[in-house]
Amino acid sequence: MKRSIWVLVAAMIAISPVASVAADKPVSIVLVHGAFVDGSGWQAVFDTLTNDGYEVLVVQNPTISLSGDVAATERVIAAAKHPVILVGHSYGGMVITEAGNNPKVQSLVYIAAFAPDSGESVASLAEQPVPAGESAAPLLPPSDGYLLVDPAKFPKAFAADVDTSITGFMAVAQVPWGLEAVQTPINKVAWKGRPTHFMVTTKDMMIPPTSQRGFAKRAGAVTVEIDSSHAVMLSHPKEVAAFIETADK
Repeated sequence: MKRSIWVLVAAMIAISPVASVAADKPVSIVLVHGAFVDGSGWQAVFDTLTNDGYEVLVVQNPTISLSGDVAATERVIAAAKHPVILVGHSYGGMVITEAGNNPKVQSLVYIAAFAPDSGESVASLAEQPVPAGESAAPLLPPSDGYLLVDPAKFPKAFAADVDTSITGFMAVAQVPWGLEAVQTPINKVAWKGRPTHFMVTTKDMMIPPTSQRGFAKRAGAVTVEIDSSHAVMLSHPKEVAAFIETADK
């Protein structure tokens, strides 16, 4: 029995270098999710970046208030071993615009995200007319201070290019989005003082592509476009990871 245990331990030691890659890059990457979902949507991106040698940390935002989400992100930034590339998807763009003022943050990456200016909130940005041929998020009326996407419309609006076995579950497992997070304006804008990158999703039905292009242009961001739904980290994780890595140049 003792011999078999030691054989098992030796086998585990032998395979451990293959099972995980030591982070050897002098930069950490912090991933910030958006509304209605949690950090698990970053898994495939996380795996690629980790295998490429980065320390990667994932924020789990409550999405109840902007200040709470910024605080959650600040805690993760503090835990990072190296200077940080701060990445935000969707509403996560609001969060990184505020949290990105942390001196540990060296650059920002917006993925199909809001990139607000000072005084702007998700609510004020959503009041802008939707360009012809594009779509606004199919939100249900607020209930008890929270918003949800219409579950029947969620798969198509959020992730039309992702398997419906995944998006159907996501539709019923939504994390309610607090109106306080939606209505709170940004105070200090990090993209005005940090190198900024922006990935525009041209088939987005949650944040209009035209709006995304406007955010990217205003921020002076290095910009790429990809034929993807809003959930680009699910449908094109390798491309998202590669784009994030361009911020480490």
